[in-house]
Amino acid sequence: MTRLTAPDILRMKAANQRIAMVTAYDFSMARLMDRAGADMVLVGDSLGMVIQGESDTLRVTLDEMAYHGRCVARGLERAHLTIDMPFMSYQLSPTQALENAGKLVQNGRAQAVKLEGGVRSAPAIRACVEAGIPVVGHVGLTPQSVHAFGGFKVQGRGDEAADRIRADALAVQEAGAFCVVFEMIPAALAAELTKTLSIPTIGIGAGVDCDGQVLVCNDLLGLDERFKPRFVKRFAELAGAVEAATGAYVAEVRAGTFPAAEHTFDTSGKLYSGGK
Repeated sequence: MTRLTAPDILRMKAANQRIAMVTAYDFSMARLMDRAGADMVLVGDSLGMVIQGESDTLRVTLDEMAYHGRCVARGLERAHLTIDMPFMSYQLSPTQALENAGKLVQNGRAQAVKLEGGVRSAPAIRACVEAGIPVVGHVGLTPQSVHAFGGFKVQGRGDEAADRIRADALAVQEAGAFCVVFEMIPAALAAELTKTLSIPTIGIGAGVDCDGQVLVCNDLLGLDERFKPRFVKRFAELAGAVEAATGAYVAEVRAGTFPAAEHTFDTSGKLYSGGK
């Protein structure tokens, strides 16, 4: 099966075909997301929070992103793979951005990289695109700027703030990005920009009128019952199921009922048959 490419994603907008993006971090989950029909899989620097248990994304390294990218890439047959560029891997200069984006393509198997920021990140986006590396933009709530925002808050409220989002979105497009993520901005603003832009918009907390949506796999599967942001819909409640299954395993180990005969080998290497 052929993997989707950046031009394929662009054509989906032209064809009014909604784009389903999922964030995943390992081979097993990526394989399931791919089989389920996800169009794009994002290895997000949210792994700092979801996988590493941090309170934000700021300590994730480029090597960690590349490692998780390689794991995810092995699980994909159709979905397009984008990898986040982590904090301080692109902010210093376009040259730094290009060098590190190249590392994610070479070492992380990325088909595209994602950079946060609009106007301020446009030179870095342009440098990557001109070198042949597809880029996904990210405007609105940009988690790497959480300290500047004073927390994870909706962006673009009020005329002045909305104008900044508009300028950022246009800057991302003009710099050559083939796609842009809108995170936690008013739905009306996201709808307006989706009509204005020629590149696909992917929303998370940005309303239904974007060209596509993205959710973290752990969130849509309900693997952390403590995390309940308004923009997340849980399509399953697996935390309880995982805990119950593990509890049953622990109970059988303690009772001596697992492993049973059907899980055991005899001296010939065959499954144990209970002495018969």
